[in-house]
Amino acid sequence: MESAPKPYWRFTKQDFYPEPTFRTLATYKLALCQTLPRLKDRLAGRSTDSNELVELKKQSENEMKKCLTWWDLIWLGFGSVVGSGIFSLTGQEARIDAGPAITISYAVSGLSALLSVFCYTEFAVEIPVAGGSFSFLRIELGDFIAFIAAGNILLEAIVGAAGLGRSWSSYFASLINSNPNFLRIRVSSFAEGFNLLDPLAVLVLAVANSIAMSGTQFTSKLNWVFSILSAGVILMIIVIGFLHAESSNLVPFFPYGAEGVFRAAAVVYWSYTGFDMVATMAEETKKPSRDIPVGLVGSMSVITVVYCLMTLSLTMMVKYTEIDVDAAYSVAFATVGMKWAKYVVGVVALKGMTTSLLVGSMGQARYTTQIARSHMIPPWFALVHPKTGTPVNATLLVTIISCIVAFFSSLDVLSSVLSFSTLFIFMLMAIALLVRRYYVKDVTSKRDLAKFLVCLFVVMGSSIGITALWASNKRGWIGFAVAGVFFALGTVGMVLLPKQRFPKVWGVPLVPWLPLLSVGMNIFLIGSLGLVAFWRFFICSALMLVYYLLVGVHATYDVAHQDQQELKVEDGKEDANQACS
Repeated sequence: MESAPKPYWRFTKQDFYPEPTFRTLATYKLALCQTLPRLKDRLAGRSTDSNELVELKKQSENEMKKCLTWWDLIWLGFGSVVGSGIFSLTGQEARIDAGPAITISYAVSGLSALLSVFCYTEFAVEIPVAGGSFSFLRIELGDFIAFIAAGNILLEAIVGAAGLGRSWSSYFASLINSNPNFLRIRVSSFAEGFNLLDPLAVLVLAVANSIAMSGTQFTSKLNWVFSILSAGVILMIIVIGFLHAESSNLVPFFPYGAEGVFRAAAVVYWSYTGFDMVATMAEETKKPSRDIPVGLVGSMSVITVVYCLMTLSLTMMVKYTEIDVDAAYSVAFATVGMKWAKYVVGVVALKGMTTSLLVGSMGQARYTTQIARSHMIPPWFALVHPKTGTPVNATLLVTIISCIVAFFSSLDVLSSVLSFSTLFIFMLMAIALLVRRYYVKDVTSKRDLAKFLVCLFVVMGSSIGITALWASNKRGWIGFAVAGVFFALGTVGMVLLPKQRFPKVWGVPLVPWLPLLSVGMNIFLIGSLGLVAFWRFFICSALMLVYYLLVGVHATYDVAHQDQQELKVEDGKEDANQACS
């Protein structure tokens, strides 16, 4: 007789910490005494395609529903990426850093994002699971690197959602009153950056996540209806801009030189983030081999062209020195007698942020689900609701934390943390793809592996060198030429190595050239973020490492060695005190 299915809502210790390590205080003390050998085991431990595709799914107890097509993915990509960035950052960077060459800045950032999209697409086609980059990194770079990525993914999810919630609140307030803090509550006793409480941001986040929990297909349909309407309005903005364009406004085209173009590119990269959320929908895609390449590559290519056209129309309509930093498009249209455009731009920006929140809610929850399936966080968060087919627990986790962060934290505190985490993960994804192509355990010789690692480190070292030279404002050609030569030598060296694996359906073209270019561009953009972003990243990573040593490494070790651990539980209870003495 079959046992009755477990209820979805349950809250026992076994649901949160089922691993042998956490059964009693004695077993936990024993595990802590074995932290170093367990850490060594996990540093070398790698998952497999079948483990991510089959075994880990069992932790969710119920299946996610396969209901998405290429049409859904294209508009999920559009909805997740086209948010407030293009409206809020373009004026600032055109006026201060790039001038009319802001179009080049968007093209550079778009190319970097597209290279990352290629990497995500190849992995998502071959390993269509909810974990996205977390699962891909766990397979190719191992448990420890995947955990660092997982921590940054969760950080990105929380900070990104909180930032969008605050942006939504600012835009809505700007439509009512010129003060973007109009609807916030100032508490003078709190520290600067945390003293403007934002209840509206909390409400918006709660509503968006509630919709995401209700069902994937409903959320997708709502997104593509909103996104199609938004695309129509954006097309109208571009056409009107070109109708009032003056080519003389493009002179000088590079008023701040190449330095300004790349500074702006690092900042506006935030306008392209969000596509990684679509990769997490692979588990719910009907035909991953066809739908994912069309959806991801197609949407990012179109978005890059749209962004370049929008910025070009703006800088041709208004001289860059006259572009408003805070409301570039609204003020530009007002100068040609179209004051009503302020409301059109505001509504489009609000719509963009709303769909970004919807798609972000879906993607963040699916990242969290796969991380929980691996037991890096409690597996209770991996459960999929039997009726909605969505990871409700994981969505609630991200929602509650992001609401708390959005309530207190200002945008400038959030943005640098978000950019570093995103670029860091994109860099790791490019490296993981190279590892997947060039290294197969027990097949690749030690000699070829050593050559591969040397080539990779040469490319990364030369990329860091170029970035450091650029940041130091030393523009002598010799240093850049030497670093460029080393980059080329590392790349050519890798070209000469034999590939051990080839994609079955869809693959990144021009490997290793494009993935190595992606590594280099992401390192360069990271280096443009400033010292504060580095400190915040390292502090957050240190906190993640503490959690990993106390909890994560033991939970994942137990799962990897489950059969052995079951046999040792009783002995562990008896010998714990002796082992620690």
